[in-house]
Order: sequence, then structure tokens, then C-alpha cells
Amino acid sequence: MADNSDELHWRETYFILFPQGRRPTLEQVTTTLAQANPRYLIENPAADEAGLLQSVLVESEEDHAAVEISYEVGEAVIEQNLTWAKELQTQLPADQLQAIMLSDARLDVAHFERLPATTAESPVDVRALGDELAGAFDDEDEAFGMLDPTCLLTVVDALATLTDGLTFDPAAGEILS
Repeated sequence: MADNSDELHWRETYFILFPQGRRPTLEQVTTTLAQANPRYLIENPAADEAGLLQSVLVESEEDHAAVEISYEVGEAVIEQNLTWAKELQTQLPADQLQAIMLSDARLDVAHFERLPATTAESPVDVRALGDELAGAFDDEDEAFGMLDPTCLLTVVDALATLTDGLTFDPAAGEILS
């Protein structure tokens, strides 16, 4: 298990878009994720009174990652989906555009990288690192090279299948197949 002093640093968020009638239960989500990867650690599960998913945290020690999943619904979700549909109308087939416009709910899937905590009590002596540090900050990917996107991609795929939803990557501005 990861060190409790580790820190989670946000990297990206994907959205799973679907009609709220297909909102999964917390049990369906935890079962689906356990089947996708039995090594995932499920933490902080939350459901409403009917057992429907509100949020859950998935940790993957092997990927140095965590994924926070939260359910969102309401006018803001509908408005944002319509904005995305308008932006993507020339790039997507009609069935995907229609699916976006009919989606009034979504799962926000926030991807975090687990990094060792840095505190004022334990500063890093840059001079002691010498050659190990040389060039480490020339490329951001090098500085965060331990992060593996497998956890994010596995969780997103499992949730999209479970909800029969569309996965939207806002950073790329595209629907993932």
C-alpha cells in the first residue's frame, strides 16, 4: 500500500456521458472495477439512499495512480454537453452527437499521480542529487515518469461499458472510442 505521506497530484479528468436512467449502483461499480483489475483498492465509497453511486476513489499502487469517480447531474451537465456537441458536430457521427445531447448525467473521472510528499521539514538538497537531477526538469514527462495511464484507461473503459456511455476527453476535445 502507498505511503500515507504521499501526495496525489491531479493530472487530467475524463467524463463518461450518459442518461441519468443508466446511473449505476455503487455495488455495480465496485464489482465492475474489481473484475477489471483485482489489485485496485476501492476507498471512500459513497452511495445515495437507493444505493446509486455518488463517488468512489480507486487506487492503483502499480500505476502510481488514483482515480476519483463522482456522479454529476443537472442543468450544468446538460449545458456543458450541448456545448461539447456543438463544438464536435463536424467531427462526430450523428449517433454520437445524439447520445451527447441526450446525456443529462455524467461520471467525472479525475486521474491523480501519487508522488512522495514534500514538506518544509524535509527539504531536498539539490546539490546532493548531483547528476541524478541534471536535466530532470527539462521535460515534464521525465519529472513525472512513474505515472502509468493504465489505471485511468481501465477505469474509464469499465465505466463506459457499465453505463453504455460516451467517454469525453476535454483536453483532447474528443470522444474516445
